[in-house]
Amino acid sequence: MNKYRPLYLVFIFLFFLISGFMAISGEKAVSKDAGSYDELVALFREWREFQKPRVVNGVPDYSAAAMKEQRDKLAAFQKRLAAIDCTRWPVAQQVDYHLVRAEMNGLEFDHRVLRPWSRMPNFYVSVTASEHDVPLREGPEIFDPLNLWKHELPLGEKEVLEYREKLRAVPAILAQGKKNLVEETKDLWTLGIPEIRGESRTLDYLARQLAKYHPDIAPEAKRAKSAVDDFLFWVEEKEKTMKPAPCGIGVENFDWYMKNVHLVPYTWKEQVAVLEREWERSTASLKLEEHRNRHLPELVPPATEEEARRRYNEAVDEFMRFLREESVFTVPDYLHLDYFRGRFAPPDARRDFFAKVESLDSMPMKCHSMHWLDKQLMANDPHPSPIRRVPLLYNIWDSRAEGLATAMEELMMQAGLLDERPRAKELVYILVAMRCARAMGDLKMHSNKWNLEQARQYAVERTPYGWLLRDGETIWTDLRIYLQQPGYGTSYVVGKVQIDKLMADRSGQMGAGFKLQKFMDEFLGCGMIPVSLSRWEMTGLEDEIKKLW
Repeated sequence: MNKYRPLYLVFIFLFFLISGFMAISGEKAVSKDAGSYDELVALFREWREFQKPRVVNGVPDYSAAAMKEQRDKLAAFQKRLAAIDCTRWPVAQQVDYHLVRAEMNGLEFDHRVLRPWSRMPNFYVSVTASEHDVPLREGPEIFDPLNLWKHELPLGEKEVLEYREKLRAVPAILAQGKKNLVEETKDLWTLGIPEIRGESRTLDYLARQLAKYHPDIAPEAKRAKSAVDDFLFWVEEKEKTMKPAPCGIGVENFDWYMKNVHLVPYTWKEQVAVLEREWERSTASLKLEEHRNRHLPELVPPATEEEARRRYNEAVDEFMRFLREESVFTVPDYLHLDYFRGRFAPPDARRDFFAKVESLDSMPMKCHSMHWLDKQLMANDPHPSPIRRVPLLYNIWDSRAEGLATAMEELMMQAGLLDERPRAKELVYILVAMRCARAMGDLKMHSNKWNLEQARQYAVERTPYGWLLRDGETIWTDLRIYLQQPGYGTSYVVGKVQIDKLMADRSGQMGAGFKLQKFMDEFLGCGMIPVSLSRWEMTGLEDEIKKLW
């Protein structure tokens, strides 16, 4: 054995040398065959064009034939994505891969389960008046609507052409809607009627404004309004004859949607538990806070419009100053919140929930206005990734957008913002309790255990002090969004819980070096993506992504 030992060692050395070379070559081959990040970006851009409906004479085509064709071709995109092996990429690039995967799954779920074009009459609302505070409209939306809030009158030449084209398309859009809406989902039809009615009011106002500035296109707005009124009558008459039937997607579909589209690592059952626990926590905290403040004067609404404006504007200034001076996160000069532009209501006016909270102290809702700061950050400092630079489809951002806006209320309270406003702390806990109460309707309606009325009743009864009006616009609007967009109602509370978990994980890693500003800058720097992916990118912890994939 000793005689041949040198040759043996040479053989071993050559074996490992050749094996190593083959492994390196193989890795390169796998990487090349499995696709690169650049290929993912190219596929993403192609995908974004594919998911748009075909538009004919300004009318998006959601006919049964067009939707079947789109669904049949979707599988090819999913197969191409699955062929890309991202597992050796940096985590940030793997996150982008999962965002593309989630969007493709979102379109699959639309075709397989939600089918807004055949189940939701208000899907065909194509003229909107007010800007949403989140990246895209909450819930399913028709392709390329006329968003009036993006323009000011008088219009420019290009805008006039856009208005004329899109207003002319309204009658044809609604005529197609009558053909496509073949599913008798009564609760969805009931909830959609107020939004269609709102579009009629919007077009009526638009026609009067256009008559002042652009009289040549004012008739187009009037014709569009007439078409909407006719569609509204058709929907109302159909809805009257429908029998009550479950409109929820079912627990199994809900869990698939959370896991594969919204990338939320909590099942339906787990989210029920989260909501129940958060309602109990907020209610108990409210009672303790009330006890602490029992000798302080109660909060009262402003007596005059001047006082209402002063309170509101002072809260805006104080909030923005707090963010900067207390190093909450890096605040660029362009970040701002608007001053008072609302309507004044006398102290004894009947107010719905958020108006009630706002009238007593403006600060908690200024914290929730993180939504508007988020939108400014996205517009002025877009993420370097082309995949994160644009708003994600299918409301995939909801846990991040609504979760952070809700979290900011308690985070800022704990950071000291409300130290000089002790009774405003009570409002923060009332807000949490209300969001838990209405979110339970999201879960129970989609499990088909509750109907619309049961969800409304539960939310009203569980909101402290009856502040959520049973006949108010707030509950109707919220339940419409939640029944159309599963999990949106829970995203406020569950998203906030996810952010709590992320902060705990990251602070454990940072130890004594934890700084709120560093944490928040890292979090905001991830972009408007699901919290589970931000957590993976910020901490490197893989437990949630393994559960989701």
